[in-house]
Amino acid sequence: MAAAKWWQLAPAWGVALVVSGLLVWAGRHWPTPLLAQAWALERPDVAVVLALALVLLPPLGMALWLVLQMARYRDSGESIDCAHGER
Repeated sequence: MAAAKWWQLAPAWGVALVVSGLLVWAGRHWPTPLLAQAWALERPDVAVVLALALVLLPPLGMALWLVLQMARYRDSGESIDCAHGER
């Protein structure tokens, strides 16, 4: 892979490392599972909504980003060879 393509991945790797670091820090700071914490037991409705948001929002965000990228580049999902009538 060309060096330029590696540098295009650097921001995504950086974000992944920061998120991983935050998760490790949070795990050490709050060793009790989210839904077993005192505030979550007092307000289970808020805790369930927060847990669902933490589980569902990242994949939905990624899907939205992919759709926006496809719309931006007008990707029809075909390979370049098929788009030009070659088989």
